[in-house]
Amino acid sequence: MKNVLVIGAGRFGSFATIKLHDLGHQVMVVDHDENRINRLLPYTSDARIGDSTEESFMKTLGVASYDLCIVSIGDDFLSSLQTTFTLKELGAKKVVARATSSRQEKFLLRNGADAVVFPERELGFWTAIRFSSDNISDYVELSDGYAIFEINVPDRWSGRRVGDLDVRRKYHINILGVRTDGKSPSYSRYANGVPAEHTKKTMNMDVRFDTTLNQGDTLLVLGMPEHIQKLL
Repeated sequence: MKNVLVIGAGRFGSFATIKLHDLGHQVMVVDHDENRINRLLPYTSDARIGDSTEESFMKTLGVASYDLCIVSIGDDFLSSLQTTFTLKELGAKKVVARATSSRQEKFLLRNGADAVVFPERELGFWTAIRFSSDNISDYVELSDGYAIFEINVPDRWSGRRVGDLDVRRKYHINILGVRTDGKSPSYSRYANGVPAEHTKKTMNMDVRFDTTLNQGDTLLVLGMPEHIQKLL
């Protein structure tokens, strides 16, 4: 469990706060808008109403005691920049700031940010890749040009063993997992008093040479986007 300080309770800050809470972390939220703060109270261990550009106010937060500080101010870059700088001046261990352009990223990194995120750009990339193909159901970008994709098993692979496909040499990708259909009893549906079966997807991460692929399965694969596109 970590102690996290989130500054800015707009859409990005709110979603980050809720997810941090779900993950079991202690979250303090700061915003100048009381209504935003009130909406997030069920997901926080503490909350403050104040101006994060005011050093005197920031000193009251005990910034150095937090494991992570997230600057999620999206509508006022100058305030975001001042807040980032102040956090580092007050001894923040790690500061992650939101940006909307590469220029903003440069300023934030020069003024104390340890990392910068681009929510709109990252979601835009994800949307373009996810929905431009009928065979991709999920996508996570990694570093150095690599990504993890969840794709439908190509028709030509159905009924074949993973080892026989030689995907590393032919397609320069690695199969990490196979999500398969399985039958399990459903106790919410009955047929003649007997529990009916329903289809449930299960992920097998122990992929071996003799793992057989079937139509309707999905694959978790690691590779570069261009290699995945070539495969599909």
